[in-house]
Amino acid sequence: MAFQNEERAAERARMVAEQLAGRGIQSAAVLEAMRRIPREVFLPAGAQECAYVDAAVAIECGQTISQPYVVARMTELLELTPEARVLEIGTGSGYQTAILAALAKQVYTIEWHLPLMVQAAERLKQLGLNNVTFRCADGSRGWPEQAPFDGILAAAGAPTVPPSLLSQLAPGGRLVLPVGGEHDQTLLRVRQTDTGPQTEEFFKCRFVKLVGAEGWQQ
Repeated sequence: MAFQNEERAAERARMVAEQLAGRGIQSAAVLEAMRRIPREVFLPAGAQECAYVDAAVAIECGQTISQPYVVARMTELLELTPEARVLEIGTGSGYQTAILAALAKQVYTIEWHLPLMVQAAERLKQLGLNNVTFRCADGSRGWPEQAPFDGILAAAGAPTVPPSLLSQLAPGGRLVLPVGGEHDQTLLRVRQTDTGPQTEEFFKCRFVKLVGAEGWQQ
C-alpha cells in the first residue's frame, strides 16, 4: 500500500497516542491502520488542517467524515481478522473504508451519493487499496448478492436495525451501527449467535441519517 503525505506521520502518531490509545482503543491492528492511513487525503480542499483534530468534519453532499475516535471504536467493535469480508454502509469520503481495507480481506461499500462514491474510489486507488468493491445504492438493504459478511458497519444513523443488514451477517458476524432519532443515536453492536441476535449498547453519538427503504425516508 502506497501511503502519501508522510510528512504528517508525526501528527498521525500523536492522534493515535492521545485520541485513540489514550481513550481506550486497545486493538493493535486498528491503531496501526489509523497510524498509516492519511486522513488529510479524505478531507475537502481547505480542510486539511482539521485532519487530526478529534472532531467530525463536513464534506460534500451534506455528509461528514467521522471523528477519529469514533472510526477507531466502530472498527474495533467489528473484531476483524485478516480473512474477514466486510460490508460498509455509507462510504462517504472513503476514510472509514480505507481503515477497513487495511484490516480485512475484502470490503464491499455502498454509498447513496454517486459523487462521493466516485471520489472515494479514486482516493483508495491512489493509496493502493485494491480490495474494495463500490456500489451506489440504498445501503439500508445491504448487498445480498455478496452476503454473508463477517462484519457490517453502518456510518449513518438508522431509526431501527435494518432487517436486511441483520440477515446478511454470517454466523458469529457483527453489525455495528448507530440507532435512534434523526439527531442523536446510540452506537450498537449486534452479534449473530446460534440463539439469535445479541445486542450491546456503547455510547451516544450523532450521525447523518441512513436514507433508504429500511432507514429514514428522504
